[in-house]
Amino acid sequence: MLKIDDARIAIIGLGYVGLPLAVEFGKQRSVVGFDINAIRIEALQRGEDNTLEVSGEELAEAAHLTYSSKPDELKACRVFIVTVPTPIDEHKRPDLRPLLSASETVGRALKKGDLVIYESTVYPGCTEEDCVPVLEKFSGLKFNKDFFCGYSPERINPGDKAHRLPTIKKVTSGSTPEAAEAVDALYREIVTAGTHPAPSIRVAEAAKVIENTQRDLNIALMNELAIIFNKMGIDTQAVLEAAGSKWNFLPFRPGLVGGHCIGVDPYYLTHKAQSLGHHPQIILAGRRLNDGMGAYVAQQLVKAMLKKGTARAGARVLVMGLTFKENCPDLRNTRVVDVIRELQGFGFEVDVHDPWAEAAVAHEEYGLALTPSPEAGTYDAVVLAVAHEQFRDKGPGYFRSLGGPGGVVYDLKHLLGVGDSDLRL
Repeated sequence: MLKIDDARIAIIGLGYVGLPLAVEFGKQRSVVGFDINAIRIEALQRGEDNTLEVSGEELAEAAHLTYSSKPDELKACRVFIVTVPTPIDEHKRPDLRPLLSASETVGRALKKGDLVIYESTVYPGCTEEDCVPVLEKFSGLKFNKDFFCGYSPERINPGDKAHRLPTIKKVTSGSTPEAAEAVDALYREIVTAGTHPAPSIRVAEAAKVIENTQRDLNIALMNELAIIFNKMGIDTQAVLEAAGSKWNFLPFRPGLVGGHCIGVDPYYLTHKAQSLGHHPQIILAGRRLNDGMGAYVAQQLVKAMLKKGTARAGARVLVMGLTFKENCPDLRNTRVVDVIRELQGFGFEVDVHDPWAEAAVAHEEYGLALTPSPEAGTYDAVVLAVAHEQFRDKGPGYFRSLGGPGGVVYDLKHLLGVGDSDLRL
């Protein structure tokens, strides 16, 4: 029997997904926020969140939330919610190591009547086929007899202060009807937008993975249109604004597709499809196109510099923005790096300026040193790669001032008007 009415909750993984969840539950229930990163735990205990998703005031409001990196402290919990990353490896295959390691940790703390809920993005079937056997192995308990599982996909949008956890409708599911109701009731405590109970864990897993696959494909279409219109000498933004005057035209825009979701999740679905003998042509075509946009952007910039006579070995280029999206310090899977690497391959010296990114993380993850204050008049080209609010506040004259005579300005995010830049995506 499930016994979670006043159960203590453990949130496994305190990143962009886990911390907001721990804070919301911690306002009304006893919660242990667990992470293997002891430095992260120490920062949270000081009331500091380097992801900037949760303010110090919000952390203080979670009066029933404690933090720990010690697995033994999980044994007093009855509900375990797993929110660890699910990345891909260098061959673009699902890397389940963080998920399976978290399952092992939970399994060692699992007791009869406990509930384990997964929020990490996976392919349909992963929870019951990959995670449950690990839980059984390390707990010695029987699934759906001694313990139960649920799946409720995360829908966190990093950097978005309008759409927060309580205001985003939550999909829920459970391994039995009783577990499904328990999972749904649990999330109803904190999600004011309501819930959508899915008929099975596999349905909930599939719903999550296609949300970002759909976005990925729509952006891939816009990217291909941008390439076509560029060859035709037509401004893509002007075309999209005209087409957008129709009520049912979807407002997607071209761009670099990075981050931990849109650029990763489709590979979980294609992996599962291929294991079943189906080659998903459309999804993979969209991924190939989006993964190639960094090189395309760099090559377009080089052509523009050639026309102005500034494309030479040692030419200086300033890339403004490194994070995968605006107004967010998240550098995971940023595709701005593809632009930088391609330009470096041409023999250019590339400086990177980003007021949101952490210099230590940029160096550790990508070997890049951030430029805190770009000097005016020193660059042969400037690339506006991320639409941070600090960049939006600048006028076109500022970006022109960063370049020397004949400098090229490439506006990927349409921060500037027509004529204020040399290139627009």
